[in-house]
Amino acid sequence: MPAPSLSLRIAPDLPSSVPGVWHADALGAGPQAAQPTGYALLDAQLPGGGWPVGALCEVLQPLAGLHEWQLVLPALAQATARRAGAVVAVAPPCEPFGPALKAQGLPPERLCVVRAGSARAAFWAAEQALRCHGVLAVMAWLPQAPAAALRRLQLAAAQQQQLLWVFRPASAAPQASPALLRLQVQQGLVPSAGASTPVAPGMQVQILKRRGPPLVQALHLPGCHPRLAQALVAQAERRHAAQMVARATVARYSPAAPGGRTAQPVQTEPATAGLQGRGHALDRIAVAVAG
Repeated sequence: MPAPSLSLRIAPDLPSSVPGVWHADALGAGPQAAQPTGYALLDAQLPGGGWPVGALCEVLQPLAGLHEWQLVLPALAQATARRAGAVVAVAPPCEPFGPALKAQGLPPERLCVVRAGSARAAFWAAEQALRCHGVLAVMAWLPQAPAAALRRLQLAAAQQQQLLWVFRPASAAPQASPALLRLQVQQGLVPSAGASTPVAPGMQVQILKRRGPPLVQALHLPGCHPRLAQALVAQAERRHAAQMVARATVARYSPAAPGGRTAQPVQTEPATAGLQGRGHALDRIAVAVAG
């Protein structure tokens, strides 16, 4: 019996006529609520324009404790300003620093840190937090995360419509995951205005899974507070200026200088005379290089 012939027809109005269905070359559309990430570049690549609410967001990184707070803090600051509820951090690798969180908009009194003695206890704490009506968001560091346990967290977040981030090592990328959104983050540098080289610390974000087409190129996001980034750029510029003055001084008193001038001790005062604000804490490295 011959096989039936199949015909393929693309319906332009398919995403609007069938909820939860979209074209493969477009971002997923549907009733899924989203919380803006605080990074316009990242929001433009996520369905709904932000972190999905009531769904599992999985963040993979080479080393825990480097980028997770900077990645989610802008969204947490917006969410806590508009809605009541606590932010629960389960088994964080480092103690959260309250003043730094407050400076970026997250009140420390809204944060609840849960210490877990085992992976099983961490899963249990995360699931119980998601089932609590007084919890707004859950951040869970779960290096060893079976797919069945992640699925339970996904269902719990969907029932209460809460924000959920699970942080895992980058080695888990080949493993299957029920996460609606999956990102891989590693350290990088971002270009800074007024600087010849990208000296501001940044995050290189790769979208591994989303409702939509794959994203080949990684996104480069700021890795620290904008004020700190400006201070680091200023520090790098002062350091570069000090090095240039020091090199000019060495070349001036070098034995190989034109005119047969004899070698003389290098004077350090001209190397630092042109520096402005050398009393600043961030200038100590520049002064040390110049001196």
